[in-house]
Amino acid sequence: MAIENPSRAEIGEILKKAKRIAVVGLSDNPERTSYMVSKAMQSAGYEIIPVNPTVDEVLGVHAVKTLKDIRGHVDIVNVFRRSEYLPEVAKEFAEMDADVFWAQLGIENEEAYNFLKEKGYTVIMNRCIKVEHAMTK
Repeated sequence: MAIENPSRAEIGEILKKAKRIAVVGLSDNPERTSYMVSKAMQSAGYEIIPVNPTVDEVLGVHAVKTLKDIRGHVDIVNVFRRSEYLPEVAKEFAEMDADVFWAQLGIENEEAYNFLKEKGYTVIMNRCIKVEHAMTK
């Protein structure tokens, strides 16, 4: 089965409703794409939760080591990890209270996609959340 993303209109609705975005692999290096994208989303009014075991804080927010360390509901889990890590991240995602699994531009994994779709989750892969957000304005 090929990876099928929601339509642009559906993605727009997801982004309009979302408030909290957990960012897996968020770097504290301002030169990194994960930092730039997350900073833009934070500036647009989203609450960003950094998920990275190697940093303490990013964008003025305390980082958590894993998705399981997040308290409360998360609207979107935005993943900046290489494709081969997606199945592992997808399993963690399925054990938390979150709605949408989003793998950034250039990142996709059919095993992770199928695992999450079979559980009824909304899955977006190989799309930049910042670009999609800009298109919905």
